[in-house]
Amino acid sequence: MNSSELPRKETNVLKGHDGAVLAARFNYDGNYCLSCGKDRTIRLWNPHRGIHIITYKSHCREVRDVHVTPDNSKLCSCGGDRQIFYWDVSTCRVICKFRGHDGEVNAVKFNENASVVVSAGYDRSLRAWYCRSHSTGPIQIIDSFLDTVMSVCLTKTEITGGSVDGTVRTFDIRIGREISDDLRQPVNCISKSNDGNCILASCLDSCIRILDRSTGELLQEYKGHACKSYKMDCFLTNSDAHVIGGSEDGSIFFWDLVDAFVVSKFRAHPSVVTSVSYRPKENCMITSSVDGSVRVWKT
Repeated sequence: MNSSELPRKETNVLKGHDGAVLAARFNYDGNYCLSCGKDRTIRLWNPHRGIHIITYKSHCREVRDVHVTPDNSKLCSCGGDRQIFYWDVSTCRVICKFRGHDGEVNAVKFNENASVVVSAGYDRSLRAWYCRSHSTGPIQIIDSFLDTVMSVCLTKTEITGGSVDGTVRTFDIRIGREISDDLRQPVNCISKSNDGNCILASCLDSCIRILDRSTGELLQEYKGHACKSYKMDCFLTNSDAHVIGGSEDGSIFFWDLVDAFVVSKFRAHPSVVTSVSYRPKENCMITSSVDGSVRVWKT
């Protein structure tokens, strides 16, 4: 994909949140998206038509992350109220509230078959929760981090967390092995490449780093944006050809994966970009901001 095919044309602005939007996520086929924020709500949208579909309300503090199952039937969310909410999408009903974190919860992810949710918390832990159980307690706790865990990503056999302690730690749940890569800078977001071979890590020194997932080798660094105080997403485009990241000045950056030069930069929001999500299989993305909006971008 060349730089002219990157999504830079604003096609819709999704408004409805009262306050900062902290995360925006496409569903698995990219036909819908979810957003969550300071106003304690989760909102379901059709971003391509600019339509708000429904609002989910039950959190008593800000909602920091949301994730939906592959079949779109359930979603999980987390935030300042220290719990993981497990929802039925169609009825807006909270099926279960998982309890156990000793602090606010920063991120949540379903595993591949949506039977387990893994959460990342201020209490320096990753916790796994079984969705098909009547128990509200965790089935596994990973607490080897030395500071707040900000982000989590999953494969079939591994859980990876990024922490303010400067590490990206990967846990092989089959054999109980932990591998720690020390980036020596606070990590506020991680994501894995589409081919599964690399981990992308956004750090609070205004640098995104990419690591070889099997060896931990630092492969490249991406700079030019501002990221010193806020949690910001980082992702790769569907072809893994470009790295995407937001900036505290409201800009979106696209870097060449191999050479790390900025191939495109544009002002997406008037204030801090908090989240970026790329539509599967198409050159389309959504961004969210403390300005209270979610914006849709296409080629």
